[in-house]
Amino acid sequence: MRRLGSLVLVLASFALVACVVGPDYRAPTAPAGSAGPLVSLNPAVETPAEPPDDWWRLYDDPRLDALLAEAFAANTDLAAAQANLSTARAALEASRAGRFPTTTARAGAVYGRDAGTDEILEIIGAQPQTIWVFDDVLDVSYELDLFGRVRRSIEASREDAEAVAAARDAVKVTIAAETARAYAQVCTLGEQIAVARHSLAVVAHEADITVQRHEAGANSTFDVLRAQELVAQARAAIPPLEGQRRSALFQLAALLGRTPSRAPGDVEACVSAPHLGALIPVGDGAGLLRRRPDVRQAERRLAAATARIGVATADLYPRITLTGLYGGVSSSISDLGSESALTWGVGPTVSWSFPIQSAPRARVRQAKAAAAAALAGFDSAVLQALKETEQSLATYGAELDRRQALADGQDEARQAFAQADDQFQAGSVSTLDLLTAEQTLIAADAAVAASDAALAQDQIGLFKALGGGWRAHGGPGREGR
Repeated sequence: MRRLGSLVLVLASFALVACVVGPDYRAPTAPAGSAGPLVSLNPAVETPAEPPDDWWRLYDDPRLDALLAEAFAANTDLAAAQANLSTARAALEASRAGRFPTTTARAGAVYGRDAGTDEILEIIGAQPQTIWVFDDVLDVSYELDLFGRVRRSIEASREDAEAVAAARDAVKVTIAAETARAYAQVCTLGEQIAVARHSLAVVAHEADITVQRHEAGANSTFDVLRAQELVAQARAAIPPLEGQRRSALFQLAALLGRTPSRAPGDVEACVSAPHLGALIPVGDGAGLLRRRPDVRQAERRLAAATARIGVATADLYPRITLTGLYGGVSSSISDLGSESALTWGVGPTVSWSFPIQSAPRARVRQAKAAAAAALAGFDSAVLQALKETEQSLATYGAELDRRQALADGQDEARQAFAQADDQFQAGSVSTLDLLTAEQTLIAADAAVAASDAALAQDQIGLFKALGGGWRAHGGPGREGR
């Protein structure tokens, strides 16, 4: 009967170990309408096909590909994000250690009196003594995870690590987009500088003709001053563009993990915006939410918060720890290994915040409130992802329409200037008319170049909003998930 009772007790203990308190996590449902097609998709320039992760390859620009590879390998923000992920994974390993016994080996010596030793001496009629007491003991403890506190702690740590991994991936998305942005800015500013220099050459040529005509008595000093003023204005437009281009080059260097002195000077050979040769694949809402690392990060945070409800709930119940010790205690260090110095013990320890449980119950409420906040954060991340993508699509579409209108105006300004120049050479229009036509053409050329720059930035902004650029690339972020 004694053995049967022991068996029943063991089986009951195993049944208790299988108990895990607190809610089991279930993935939240995204807000209604979030998984459908993107409402701002323009079939003329975009397609609902799933976008590739390495979206920059759609530009078919080997230099851009090389820059992205270098950024993924050397960017310092990405290295810091990877270090944060390593920290979170180490914390997960520490949590997993709670499933196993903990051991502490200690050895020491104390000189003085011990009340227990004095009592024994008095019993045998000896006087209390001041002595050395030496000990070497191995302590072992193991928590019986009766209510899943350890398992829920491991679960929370695992979800925390996955949330940090998603944060790392979000950094990769940003690095990909910002590197492409900086490269595109260098290229488009090169285009704008080329347009500005061409405009300067045109107005300088026309100014020379105006001076020659003035010397021949065909126009006034006012006409000469107006022409020279236009030359000065065209020349003044170049230095700011050159300064912006150098600034973009230094931004690119920082993204590549380089100092300004080691900025990639060969990039300055680029004088035209990266060009897409096909429709932009944008996917749909469901694919967007799967790609966006910030949405995944918010969902993992919710999972971790849900697990912590279980951790807090387990504190409402008793915590049982099995403890044991083995070693030696003696007044002589030479006797520590002898049978007479042997000390050992084994037994359970029960701790329970009972009957006053106001503190653990408050922690349960706190954990539930944190989970509610995490759920709201998930919904917010979904809405943010959809909003940013729709805004990017709308902005890109509007800039495309603007670019077309500017191009039409540029063609008309070019034709008007050609006619004015022919008539000016024939002497049928005034210098003022020619200068007006020149100014219109210069403004049209500059506007088209600026629109090209805006289009390049809008395209990259759209790819960033779509959440690509974090899967399976080399460098600090390649470590397994």
